[in-house]
Amino acid sequence: MASFTEHGYSGTTIRGVARAAGVDPALVMHFFGNKDGLFGEALRSGGMPIQRLIDSFDGDLDTIGERLTARYLELWEDPETSPRIKAVVTSATSSPAAAAILKHFMIHELAGPLVKLLGGDHGEQRAILAASQLMGVAFARYVIQIEIMTALTRAEIVACVAPSIQRFLTGDLPLR
Repeated sequence: MASFTEHGYSGTTIRGVARAAGVDPALVMHFFGNKDGLFGEALRSGGMPIQRLIDSFDGDLDTIGERLTARYLELWEDPETSPRIKAVVTSATSSPAAAAILKHFMIHELAGPLVKLLGGDHGEQRAILAASQLMGVAFARYVIQIEIMTALTRAEIVACVAPSIQRFLTGDLPLR
């Protein structure tokens, strides 16, 4: 993940990763197939702190929106996880292959456990609506750094955004 964090998806090469690891590029290709395979594995093995996010699901469903929003923003502000998350998101904005990998990751690794927790109708739609809202907030605050968003405290953002996340997850929605 270090190369993707430092150079982005488009700036990362199999040769560069192999050189940093002290191995032949053919060995990297053998284990990962190509850069997409390497990126996917980097996401699964720590690029995205998914378990820490999933841990916020524990507790009363009536307050899951607040817990999930707070944890998500916390991960964006954590010096250990923030550079990795930012690298994944910015890679997805510049590479269709990286975007496809992130999409698959969101649907299967994040939405899947949330759907199991929520049960009921439209679980996947609810989970993706919530994730999309959170990604938009993070993109505005941490990636392009819109001043209105960066001026708010994390607690203020949680107070403003969590009710929407709660509604997406457990409220009435006009879904078919």
